[in-house]
Amino acid sequence: MKRTEKIKNLGFFNVDKPSGLTSGTIVNKCKWLTATPCGHMGTLDPLASGVLPVGVGNAARLFDHFLEKEKEYIAEFTFGVTSDTLDSTGELVFGGHVPSGREIAEVLPEFLGEIDQVPPKYSAKNVNGKRGYDLARAGVEFELPPKRVRIFGVELLGEAEKENTFRVKIACGGGTYIRSLARDIAERLGTKAVMSALRRTKSGFFTLENAIPFSVLEQDLPVEELEKYLIPTEKTLPLERLELTAKNAERAFHGMTVDAAQADGLYKIYQGDLFYGIAEIKNGKAKIKTKLC
Repeated sequence: MKRTEKIKNLGFFNVDKPSGLTSGTIVNKCKWLTATPCGHMGTLDPLASGVLPVGVGNAARLFDHFLEKEKEYIAEFTFGVTSDTLDSTGELVFGGHVPSGREIAEVLPEFLGEIDQVPPKYSAKNVNGKRGYDLARAGVEFELPPKRVRIFGVELLGEAEKENTFRVKIACGGGTYIRSLARDIAERLGTKAVMSALRRTKSGFFTLENAIPFSVLEQDLPVEELEKYLIPTEKTLPLERLELTAKNAERAFHGMTVDAAQADGLYKIYQGDLFYGIAEIKNGKAKIKTKLC
């Protein structure tokens, strides 16, 4: 049954995605509940759980902004095994030794900072107009070039309950593949590994502390109840307010570049009391970058 009552306010649902569901399933549920276009701010693999911000309405225009924010994960790496997908959902091939916790901890600092990482073939990476996972499933041979990613922190938390498995905490920039990190750490130790579990605990502003379980959305709450869980867009942006003269503000709202006295960077811009969107100042000139209202 189609839901016709649209949600009045726009913003974000910070959903705690359960393992086993696709990110698209979560987004589609949000679309149905709000009767409004929605989009997630960085996908999670079906195996993964945790923080999945979903932008409702124009809030989804901030995808690129949130994509670059710091992410934090708790991962489980199982050693002595590999797979075509680099995680435990693929075709497992056993072989290779299982390192000690001490050996793993000793090599982790080598992965800090900016590193080159080859994405998994089973990924959404575009190869000549086709997704990597589609080519891989079709048995097509191809190579993905390495990309530069940022690792802010990587810490061994100890052994997991699963045999030959260790828990690792990772803080990283957008676009980092934790599956690839498992592969590369294992290769540094002369063995193999797959990612066997993953939980995202933070994505920029969004954390597990301000997330809602997917089970809340499954209750098919009426719109007025649903809005209680919606995070207003402006609360998710730790930016200063752009101060413009009345004349320059009016010109900016018509898409013009105007003079600005504040430092270069991104700012929230308001039309009266209405949060209008994000503006950017470059070399003393301001222009609206993203309209959200």
